[in-house]
Amino acid sequence: MPKVVLITGGSSGIGKAIGEYLHSRNYRVFGTSRNPDAYLDSSLFPLLKLEVSDQNSIETAIYQLLEQEKRIDVLLNNAGVGITGPVEETPSEEIRKAFEINFYGPLHVIKAVLPQMRKQGSGHIINVTSIAGYMGLPYRGIYSATKGALELITEAYRMEIKQFGVQMTNIAPGDFATNIANGRYHVPATQGSPYEGAYGDTLKMMNEHVNAGSDPMQMAIAVKKIIENPHPKIHYKVGAFLQKFSIVLKRILPDKVYERMLMKHYRLK
Repeated sequence: MPKVVLITGGSSGIGKAIGEYLHSRNYRVFGTSRNPDAYLDSSLFPLLKLEVSDQNSIETAIYQLLEQEKRIDVLLNNAGVGITGPVEETPSEEIRKAFEINFYGPLHVIKAVLPQMRKQGSGHIINVTSIAGYMGLPYRGIYSATKGALELITEAYRMEIKQFGVQMTNIAPGDFATNIANGRYHVPATQGSPYEGAYGDTLKMMNEHVNAGSDPMQMAIAVKKIIENPHPKIHYKVGAFLQKFSIVLKRILPDKVYERMLMKHYRLK
């Protein structure tokens, strides 16, 4: 029997690439979108209407899926939002929105699928985080914080649910060639701001990294391997070698040495 896979944020970018790849490998794939009707002609797999910041929307989508398929074998928490800017100048409502989508959203979806996975005695929840979640990056501090929080809670959550036969895993991508920069919230680099020059240069660099990013198919292949592994690891990283190696360096270098390395990379004084 093909495994039933639910991918939040499956209408574009990494989520769409993963969904199409799994669909081509005979998985029963369902994606989600806030506006699935906009993708009727471009999606190879069904899209359910789901907004991760709306509890009723989540419960309705999960109910519809279970009515049709009677089970959920894999949940891929992929929906997320980017945010950049000086922490001091980032509006509080945008900070809350980023946490609502990147952190609370996945937790709400997990709560909605866990009763069914417990009933089945099996299931696998994969949380898409970010290599940025392993370190506090300048002008991406809020984003790093949301993804770092999801990394840590996965470590705790997986120990609590292992008794039910349910697995939980993190997969942290680096920079991939997607449209995330277009949908990201940018604090305006306003003239006269004390951060104007440094933030403007860093923002340009971040966008260049995304545009020159890796093929999302790498993520799709990695997710398939994780799904098919009966004993998955806690953490996976997918991306360019230097991005993954930066996590190793953070673990072995003194804090201030690593900080100077990051500041030099972002050309900060």
